[in-house]
Amino acid sequence: MTTTLERLALPVLHRLDPERAHDLAHVALRAGFGPKGGPVTSPRLRSELASLSLPNPIGLAAGFDKNATLMHPLSRAGFGFLEVGAITPRPQPGNPRPRLFRLRQDRAIINRFGFNNDGMEIAAARLRVKPTGIIIGLNLGANKDSADRSEDYSRVLGHCGPFIDFATVNVSSPNTEALRDLQGPAALRELLGGVLATRNWLKRPIPIFLKIAPDLTDTEIEDIAEVARAVGIDGIVATNTTLSREGLQSPARDQAGGLSGAPLFEMSTRVLAKFSSLLDEHIPLVGVGGISSAEDAYAKICAGASAVQVYSAMVYQGLSVIPDIARGLDALLERDGHANVAYAVGSKRKDWL
Repeated sequence: MTTTLERLALPVLHRLDPERAHDLAHVALRAGFGPKGGPVTSPRLRSELASLSLPNPIGLAAGFDKNATLMHPLSRAGFGFLEVGAITPRPQPGNPRPRLFRLRQDRAIINRFGFNNDGMEIAAARLRVKPTGIIIGLNLGANKDSADRSEDYSRVLGHCGPFIDFATVNVSSPNTEALRDLQGPAALRELLGGVLATRNWLKRPIPIFLKIAPDLTDTEIEDIAEVARAVGIDGIVATNTTLSREGLQSPARDQAGGLSGAPLFEMSTRVLAKFSSLLDEHIPLVGVGGISSAEDAYAKICAGASAVQVYSAMVYQGLSVIPDIARGLDALLERDGHANVAYAVGSKRKDWL
Protein backbone atom coordinates (compact mmCIF):
# COMPACT_ATOMS: atom_id res chain seq x y z
CA MET A 1 0.00 0.00 0.00
CA THR A 2 1.51 3.32 -1.05
CA THR A 3 2.25 5.49 1.97
CA THR A 4 1.04 9.08 2.32
CA LEU A 5 4.61 10.32 1.88
CA GLU A 6 5.00 8.34 -1.33
CA ARG A 7 1.68 9.60 -2.68
CA LEU A 8 2.94 13.14 -2.18
CA ALA A 9 6.52 12.58 -3.30
CA LEU A 10 6.13 10.43 -6.42
CA PRO A 11 4.26 13.00 -8.57
CA VAL A 12 6.86 15.63 -7.64
CA LEU A 13 9.77 13.34 -8.47
CA HIS A 14 8.15 12.38 -11.78
CA ARG A 15 8.19 16.04 -12.86
CA LEU A 16 11.96 16.09 -12.52
CA ASP A 17 14.69 14.74 -14.77
CA PRO A 18 14.73 10.98 -14.02
CA GLU A 19 18.34 10.83 -12.84
CA ARG A 20 17.84 13.92 -10.67
CA ALA A 21 14.78 12.26 -9.15
CA HIS A 22 16.80 9.08 -8.61
CA ASP A 23 19.48 11.05 -6.77
CA LEU A 24 16.89 12.84 -4.59
CA ALA A 25 15.32 9.51 -3.66
CA HIS A 26 18.76 8.42 -2.46
CA VAL A 27 19.08 11.59 -0.37
CA ALA A 28 15.67 10.96 1.19
CA LEU A 29 16.56 7.38 2.08
CA ARG A 30 19.85 8.41 3.68
CA ALA A 31 17.97 11.08 5.64
CA GLY A 32 15.74 8.42 7.17
CA PHE A 33 12.55 8.78 5.14
CA GLY A 34 12.42 5.15 4.03
CA PRO A 35 10.46 2.24 5.51
CA LYS A 36 11.44 1.05 8.98
CA GLY A 37 9.83 -2.36 9.29
CA GLY A 38 12.65 -4.70 8.26
CA PRO A 39 12.27 -7.90 6.21
CA VAL A 40 8.77 -9.34 5.84
CA THR A 41 8.90 -13.02 6.74
CA SER A 42 6.86 -16.10 7.59
CA PRO A 43 7.38 -19.89 7.47
CA ARG A 44 5.98 -19.84 3.90
CA LEU A 45 8.31 -17.08 2.76
CA ARG A 46 11.59 -18.31 4.25
CA SER A 47 13.76 -19.37 1.33
CA GLU A 48 17.03 -21.00 0.37
CA LEU A 49 19.06 -19.61 -2.54
CA ALA A 50 22.25 -21.56 -3.14
CA SER A 51 23.66 -21.68 0.42
CA LEU A 52 21.91 -18.47 1.49
CA SER A 53 19.00 -18.43 3.96
CA LEU A 54 16.53 -15.64 3.16
CA PRO A 55 13.63 -14.34 5.28
CA ASN A 56 11.69 -13.89 2.03
CA PRO A 57 12.58 -14.35 -1.66
CA ILE A 58 12.09 -10.69 -2.70
CA GLY A 59 15.43 -9.02 -3.48
CA LEU A 60 16.66 -5.66 -4.67
CA ALA A 61 18.06 -5.83 -8.20
CA ALA A 62 21.47 -4.37 -8.95
CA GLY A 63 21.56 -0.82 -10.26
CA PHE A 64 19.48 1.00 -7.67
CA ASP A 65 22.25 1.19 -5.07
CA LYS A 66 25.21 1.33 -7.45
CA ASN A 67 27.74 2.49 -4.86
CA ALA A 68 26.60 0.65 -1.74
CA THR A 69 25.52 3.86 0.00
CA LEU A 70 21.95 2.79 0.86
CA MET A 71 22.43 -0.62 2.44
CA HIS A 72 21.30 0.42 5.91
CA PRO A 73 17.98 2.07 4.94
CA LEU A 74 17.25 -0.59 2.32
CA SER A 75 17.82 -3.35 4.87
CA ARG A 76 14.71 -2.03 6.67
CA ALA A 77 12.52 -1.77 3.55
CA GLY A 78 11.09 -5.30 3.51
CA PHE A 79 13.57 -7.01 1.18
CA GLY A 80 14.80 -10.53 1.81
CA PHE A 81 18.18 -9.69 0.27
CA LEU A 82 20.00 -6.87 -1.50
CA GLU A 83 22.32 -6.69 -4.50
CA VAL A 84 24.46 -3.55 -4.87
CA GLY A 85 26.64 -2.40 -7.75
CA ALA A 86 27.77 -2.91 -10.43
CA ILE A 87 31.29 -2.15 -9.24
CA THR A 88 34.35 -2.03 -11.48
CA PRO A 89 38.02 -2.07 -10.45
CA ARG A 90 38.56 1.63 -11.18
CA PRO A 91 36.01 4.43 -10.75
CA GLN A 92 34.32 5.53 -13.94
CA PRO A 93 31.74 8.21 -14.77
CA GLY A 94 29.62 6.09 -17.10
CA ASN A 95 27.93 7.45 -20.20
CA PRO A 96 27.02 11.13 -20.74
CA ARG A 97 23.68 12.45 -19.46
CA PRO A 98 20.83 12.16 -20.15
CA ARG A 99 21.03 8.41 -19.62
CA LEU A 100 17.84 7.53 -17.76
CA PHE A 101 14.34 7.78 -19.25
CA ARG A 102 10.85 7.09 -17.92
CA LEU A 103 8.35 5.44 -20.24
CA ARG A 104 5.18 6.22 -18.28
CA GLN A 105 2.68 4.77 -20.75
CA ASP A 106 4.60 1.49 -20.71
CA ARG A 107 5.45 1.45 -16.97
CA ALA A 108 9.06 1.05 -18.03
CA ILE A 109 12.54 2.56 -17.81
CA ILE A 110 15.37 2.86 -20.32
CA ASN A 111 18.87 3.39 -18.95
CA ARG A 112 22.29 3.64 -20.49
CA PHE A 113 24.31 4.41 -17.37
CA GLY A 114 27.35 2.41 -18.45
CA PHE A 115 28.61 1.11 -15.08
CA ASN A 116 29.04 4.53 -13.46
CA ASN A 117 30.49 3.82 -10.00
CA ASP A 118 33.07 4.80 -7.40
CA GLY A 119 35.31 1.76 -7.95
CA MET A 120 36.20 -1.23 -5.81
CA GLU A 121 38.36 0.57 -3.23
CA ILE A 122 35.54 2.81 -2.04
CA ALA A 123 32.95 0.04 -2.41
CA ALA A 124 34.97 -2.31 -0.23
CA ALA A 125 35.22 0.31 2.52
CA ARG A 126 31.43 0.69 2.52
CA LEU A 127 30.76 -3.04 2.35
CA ARG A 128 33.08 -3.59 5.32
CA VAL A 129 30.49 -1.81 7.51
CA LYS A 130 27.37 -3.21 5.85
CA PRO A 131 24.30 -3.86 8.04
CA THR A 132 23.97 -7.19 9.79
CA GLY A 133 20.93 -9.43 9.56
CA ILE A 134 20.39 -9.24 5.80
CA ILE A 135 22.07 -10.98 2.85
CA ILE A 136 23.99 -8.51 0.65
CA GLY A 137 25.55 -9.36 -2.69
CA LEU A 138 27.68 -7.42 -5.16
CA ASN A 139 27.25 -7.10 -8.90
CA LEU A 140 30.68 -7.36 -10.55
CA GLY A 141 31.49 -5.25 -13.60
CA ALA A 142 34.38 -4.46 -15.94
CA ASN A 143 35.85 -1.08 -16.80
CA LYS A 144 34.89 0.21 -20.22
CA ASP A 145 38.54 0.77 -21.23
CA SER A 146 39.93 -2.37 -19.62
CA ALA A 147 42.57 -4.34 -21.48
CA ASP A 148 41.29 -7.55 -19.84
CA ARG A 149 37.65 -7.43 -18.85
CA SER A 150 37.64 -11.03 -17.63
CA GLU A 151 40.36 -10.16 -15.14
CA ASP A 152 38.35 -7.16 -13.92
CA TYR A 153 35.63 -9.40 -12.50
CA SER A 154 38.16 -11.43 -10.53
CA ARG A 155 39.87 -8.28 -9.25
CA VAL A 156 36.63 -6.83 -7.86
CA LEU A 157 35.69 -10.15 -6.28
CA GLY A 158 39.11 -10.57 -4.70
CA HIS A 159 38.96 -7.06 -3.25
CA CYS A 160 35.33 -7.00 -2.07
CA GLY A 161 34.65 -10.71 -1.56
CA PRO A 162 35.48 -10.80 2.17
CA PHE A 163 32.66 -8.34 2.89
CA ILE A 164 29.74 -9.76 0.85
CA ASP A 165 27.45 -12.79 0.92
CA PHE A 166 27.31 -13.48 -2.82
CA ALA A 167 28.60 -12.01 -6.08
CA THR A 168 27.00 -11.75 -9.51
CA VAL A 169 29.02 -11.77 -12.73
CA ASN A 170 27.33 -9.21 -14.97
CA VAL A 171 28.16 -9.90 -18.64
CA SER A 172 24.70 -8.87 -19.84
CA SER A 173 24.53 -5.09 -19.52
CA PRO A 174 23.83 -3.62 -22.96
CA ASN A 175 25.48 -0.31 -22.04
CA THR A 176 29.16 -1.29 -22.18
CA GLU A 177 30.29 -1.93 -25.75
CA ALA A 178 30.89 -5.61 -26.59
CA LEU A 179 30.29 -6.71 -22.98
CA ARG A 180 27.62 -9.20 -24.04
CA ASP A 181 30.23 -10.93 -26.22
CA LEU A 182 31.42 -12.51 -22.95
CA GLN A 183 28.23 -14.62 -22.96
CA GLY A 184 29.70 -16.78 -25.76
CA PRO A 185 30.61 -20.30 -24.58
CA ALA A 186 34.41 -20.09 -24.80
CA ALA A 187 34.70 -16.58 -23.35
CA LEU A 188 32.16 -17.35 -20.65
CA ARG A 189 33.88 -20.55 -19.59
CA GLU A 190 37.21 -18.74 -19.26
CA LEU A 191 35.68 -15.80 -17.40
CA LEU A 192 33.73 -17.92 -14.91
CA GLY A 193 36.69 -20.22 -14.37
CA GLY A 194 38.79 -17.25 -13.29
CA VAL A 195 36.09 -15.83 -11.03
CA LEU A 196 35.46 -19.19 -9.36
CA ALA A 197 39.20 -19.69 -8.81
CA THR A 198 39.31 -16.30 -7.07
CA ARG A 199 36.25 -17.23 -5.00
CA ASN A 200 37.97 -20.41 -3.85
CA TRP A 201 40.88 -18.38 -2.46
CA LEU A 202 38.59 -16.35 -0.20
CA LYS A 203 38.69 -17.25 3.49
CA ARG A 204 34.89 -17.56 3.29
CA PRO A 205 33.92 -18.82 -0.18
CA ILE A 206 30.63 -17.30 -1.32
CA PRO A 207 28.08 -18.24 -4.00
CA ILE A 208 28.76 -16.89 -7.48
CA PHE A 209 25.82 -16.09 -9.75
CA LEU A 210 25.75 -15.25 -13.47
CA LYS A 211 23.42 -12.54 -14.80
CA ILE A 212 22.32 -13.13 -18.38
CA ALA A 213 20.49 -11.12 -21.04
CA PRO A 214 16.90 -11.73 -22.17
CA ASP A 215 17.87 -11.27 -25.83
CA LEU A 216 19.14 -14.82 -26.31
CA THR A 217 18.33 -17.46 -28.89
CA ASP A 218 17.46 -20.98 -27.78
CA THR A 219 20.93 -22.12 -28.88
CA GLU A 220 22.57 -19.39 -26.80
CA ILE A 221 20.47 -20.36 -23.79
CA GLU A 222 21.51 -23.99 -24.20
CA ASP A 223 25.19 -22.99 -24.51
CA ILE A 224 25.08 -20.85 -21.35
CA ALA A 225 23.28 -23.58 -19.40
CA GLU A 226 25.93 -26.10 -20.47
CA VAL A 227 28.76 -23.80 -19.38
CA ALA A 228 26.99 -23.07 -16.07
CA ARG A 229 26.75 -26.79 -15.31
CA ALA A 230 30.32 -27.50 -16.42
CA VAL A 231 32.02 -24.83 -14.32
CA GLY A 232 29.78 -25.22 -11.28
CA ILE A 233 28.20 -21.79 -11.04
CA ASP A 234 25.93 -21.39 -7.99
CA GLY A 235 23.01 -19.59 -9.61
CA ILE A 236 21.73 -17.70 -12.66
CA VAL A 237 20.03 -14.31 -12.58
CA ALA A 238 17.50 -14.14 -15.41
CA THR A 239 17.44 -11.51 -16.75
CA ASN A 240 19.08 -8.14 -17.32
CA THR A 241 17.45 -5.39 -19.41
CA THR A 242 16.46 -5.87 -23.04
CA LEU A 243 17.32 -4.11 -26.30
CA SER A 244 13.86 -4.89 -27.68
CA ARG A 245 11.39 -2.05 -28.18
CA GLU A 246 8.46 -4.13 -29.37
CA GLY A 247 5.04 -2.71 -28.54
CA LEU A 248 6.22 0.42 -26.69
CA GLN A 249 4.03 3.53 -26.73
CA SER A 250 6.00 6.18 -24.81
CA PRO A 251 7.79 9.09 -26.55
CA ALA A 252 11.18 7.95 -25.18
CA ARG A 253 10.82 4.45 -26.63
CA ASP A 254 13.62 4.90 -29.18
CA GLN A 255 16.28 6.00 -26.71
CA ALA A 256 19.37 3.79 -26.68
CA GLY A 257 19.95 1.61 -23.65
CA GLY A 258 18.46 -1.28 -21.74
CA LEU A 259 14.71 -1.48 -21.22
CA SER A 260 13.32 -2.63 -17.88
CA GLY A 261 9.88 -2.68 -16.32
CA ALA A 262 6.53 -4.15 -17.33
CA PRO A 263 7.33 -4.82 -21.05
CA LEU A 264 10.21 -7.08 -20.00
CA PHE A 265 8.08 -9.39 -17.87
CA GLU A 266 6.95 -11.93 -20.44
CA MET A 267 10.26 -12.11 -22.33
CA SER A 268 12.35 -12.52 -19.19
CA THR A 269 9.98 -15.10 -17.70
CA ARG A 270 10.15 -17.25 -20.83
CA VAL A 271 13.96 -17.16 -20.72
CA LEU A 272 13.79 -18.05 -17.02
CA ALA A 273 11.54 -21.04 -17.72
CA LYS A 274 13.86 -22.29 -20.47
CA PHE A 275 16.83 -22.18 -18.11
CA SER A 276 14.75 -23.90 -15.44
CA SER A 277 13.89 -26.70 -17.86
CA LEU A 278 17.52 -27.16 -18.93
CA LEU A 279 18.98 -27.00 -15.43
CA ASP A 280 16.17 -28.94 -13.74
CA GLU A 281 16.76 -27.46 -10.26
CA HIS A 282 20.48 -28.31 -10.27
CA ILE A 283 21.30 -24.59 -10.41
CA PRO A 284 18.87 -22.16 -8.71
CA LEU A 285 17.50 -19.19 -10.62
CA VAL A 286 16.72 -15.61 -9.63
CA GLY A 287 13.88 -14.12 -11.66
CA VAL A 288 14.16 -10.45 -12.64
CA GLY A 289 12.26 -8.30 -15.10
CA GLY A 290 8.92 -6.52 -14.90
CA ILE A 291 7.85 -7.56 -11.40
CA SER A 292 5.45 -5.01 -9.93
CA SER A 293 3.05 -7.14 -7.87
CA ALA A 294 2.80 -10.29 -5.79
CA GLU A 295 1.17 -12.01 -8.75
CA ASP A 296 4.20 -11.18 -10.93
CA ALA A 297 6.62 -12.50 -8.31
CA TYR A 298 4.57 -15.66 -7.91
CA ALA A 299 4.52 -16.21 -11.67
CA LYS A 300 8.33 -15.98 -11.80
CA ILE A 301 8.61 -18.48 -8.95
CA CYS A 302 6.17 -20.88 -10.59
CA ALA A 303 8.18 -20.54 -13.82
CA GLY A 304 11.31 -21.73 -12.01
CA ALA A 305 12.77 -18.94 -9.83
CA SER A 306 13.86 -19.69 -6.28
CA ALA A 307 13.96 -15.93 -5.61
CA VAL A 308 13.16 -12.72 -7.48
CA GLN A 309 14.47 -9.17 -7.70
CA VAL A 310 12.68 -5.82 -8.16
CA TYR A 311 13.77 -2.38 -9.32
CA SER A 312 11.68 -0.48 -11.89
CA ALA A 313 8.41 -0.96 -9.99
CA MET A 314 9.80 1.20 -7.19
CA VAL A 315 10.03 4.13 -9.62
CA TYR A 316 6.27 4.06 -10.14
CA GLN A 317 5.00 2.67 -6.83
CA GLY A 318 7.62 3.61 -4.26
CA LEU A 319 9.46 1.39 -1.81
CA SER A 320 6.22 0.30 -0.14
CA VAL A 321 5.72 -2.04 -3.12
CA ILE A 322 8.31 -4.38 -1.59
CA PRO A 323 6.48 -5.35 1.63
CA ASP A 324 3.25 -5.39 -0.41
CA ILE A 325 4.75 -7.97 -2.79
CA ALA A 326 6.10 -10.08 0.09
CA ARG A 327 2.79 -10.13 1.99
CA GLY A 328 0.83 -10.76 -1.19
CA LEU A 329 3.11 -13.63 -2.12
CA ASP A 330 2.56 -15.16 1.31
CA ALA A 331 -1.21 -15.01 0.71
CA LEU A 332 -0.91 -16.58 -2.75
CA LEU A 333 1.20 -19.44 -1.38
CA GLU A 334 -1.38 -20.03 1.35
CA ARG A 335 -4.21 -19.92 -1.20
CA ASP A 336 -2.57 -22.64 -3.28
CA GLY A 337 -1.71 -24.84 -0.33
CA HIS A 338 2.06 -24.36 -0.38
CA ALA A 339 3.61 -24.70 3.09
CA ASN A 340 6.76 -23.01 1.76
CA VAL A 341 7.77 -21.09 -1.35
CA ALA A 342 10.11 -23.93 -2.37
CA TYR A 343 7.10 -26.10 -3.22
CA ALA A 344 5.93 -23.56 -5.81
CA VAL A 345 9.27 -23.26 -7.65
CA GLY A 346 8.80 -24.49 -11.22
CA SER A 347 5.26 -25.73 -10.56
CA LYS A 348 3.90 -23.98 -13.69
CA ARG A 349 7.05 -23.91 -15.79
CA LYS A 350 5.34 -25.60 -18.73
CA ASP A 351 3.00 -22.60 -19.08
CA TRP A 352 5.99 -20.52 -20.22
CA LEU A 353 7.69 -22.99 -22.57
